[in-house]
Amino acid sequence: MNDFAAHRDEWTQNEELAERMIPLIGALNREHDVVTSLHGHRLLGLSTTGILEVHERVAQLGHGQLAVADILTVLEALRDLAPGASSLDVARLVEEHATGDRPLDEYLREVLAPALGATPAEPTDVVLYGFGRIGRLLARILIAHTGGGSGLRLRAIVVRRGSENDLVKRASLLLRDSVHGRFEGTVDVDEENSQIIANGTRVQVIYSNDPAEVDYTAYGIHDAIVVDNTGRWRDEVGLSRHLEAKGAARVLLTAPGKGALKNIVHGINDATIEDSDRILSAASCTTNAITPVLKAVDEAYGIVRGHVETVHSFTNDQNLIDNFHSGDRRGRSAVLNMVITETGAAKAVARALPELEGKLTGSAIRVPTPDVSLAVLHLTLENPATKDQLNDYLRRASLHSKLRQQIDYVESPEVVSTDFVGSHRAGIVDGLATIANDRDVVLYVWYDNEYGYSCQVIRVLEVMAGSHPVVLPVRREVTLQG
Repeated sequence: MNDFAAHRDEWTQNEELAERMIPLIGALNREHDVVTSLHGHRLLGLSTTGILEVHERVAQLGHGQLAVADILTVLEALRDLAPGASSLDVARLVEEHATGDRPLDEYLREVLAPALGATPAEPTDVVLYGFGRIGRLLARILIAHTGGGSGLRLRAIVVRRGSENDLVKRASLLLRDSVHGRFEGTVDVDEENSQIIANGTRVQVIYSNDPAEVDYTAYGIHDAIVVDNTGRWRDEVGLSRHLEAKGAARVLLTAPGKGALKNIVHGINDATIEDSDRILSAASCTTNAITPVLKAVDEAYGIVRGHVETVHSFTNDQNLIDNFHSGDRRGRSAVLNMVITETGAAKAVARALPELEGKLTGSAIRVPTPDVSLAVLHLTLENPATKDQLNDYLRRASLHSKLRQQIDYVESPEVVSTDFVGSHRAGIVDGLATIANDRDVVLYVWYDNEYGYSCQVIRVLEVMAGSHPVVLPVRREVTLQG
């Protein structure tokens, strides 16, 4: 058989195996609240070719080639084992089992013991106050994560009425997105009950100009977490108005909080969240992108000082064409100019990572792209680093460490910003761009400032609701030595 035919037959066989995985992946999620991944890359909702694409990607990140048949075998064993709510890295289960000689069932029972018999989390009602760029992406993720019905439940969105056909327009914006593509599923409108129905999830649309005036209990919503994605209120006084509404219990702000509010970056300081915290902030997209990378570098090398330069896609608060704007330079056309502006991300890092207090400065340039930004980290380290050593450490951190939900890593001479649209990681280290000169290093970190950030917000919500799944196998510490 010639090489062409051999490769084609191998692909066809792998396609058939991937097709058999899809119902297993779906059933584990629907029936047991289990989310499966390959080295942190989610399998849920992927097509046959999508599964094979993820399979190939993890190999390109430096892993040995996983046999597709072995992945299917583990998924079949998980179906029979029926673990409880958890996030399971199938690739690591395959690799770790291969290093021993125990039967697969025996190995899985030991490693997945924390998930066996786990009780599903009680459903927590979620309300999105605002339905802009972040609000609609949060809605997409929440609807996709509905699974067996436990955990977070999107119950309502609150907006100001924009027109007579407001409901239809809101539904259309959820269905169609110029950056992130079409919603995966169906979106319908129940105008009589003022509801959007997305993949069977009924979402109440509530019109209000004042968060304190809403009565959520009138819609059967109780003890809800209200996610304020308007950015209108950013301090405790303003955000407390949400808690005056009947049925609202806690508030999460999708912007940097002011004053004494806790700014939470998941993976860094989410353990500081307490049941008594009524109002929290999920910080900014840039803070979420750079803090995990800075944490990893500081743990291994120590950071003496640094400067963060963000090259950030334009946002809704800028003008399409030149017009008056209260902010400096932001009145100039966002689609025609690079605009120097301020960023508080460098200082905000210290709110999640106090050990870097006073060590970072920052600046920002808004550029004419609609999504995906780039942070350039100029760092002076306590201990010297080589490019290869630093890259290898960050690559392994992205795959095995406690920060693998936040940090991704890529090495390609061809990647550009649009390649990272839809990334569920907070930041992606571009290894080929790394510069290391003894104690002076420069790191380039891409981030989807919309979707990647929204994934971080969801993780904070899960912690607040007590529904963040146990992640197995247990993550291991990553050191410079490997």
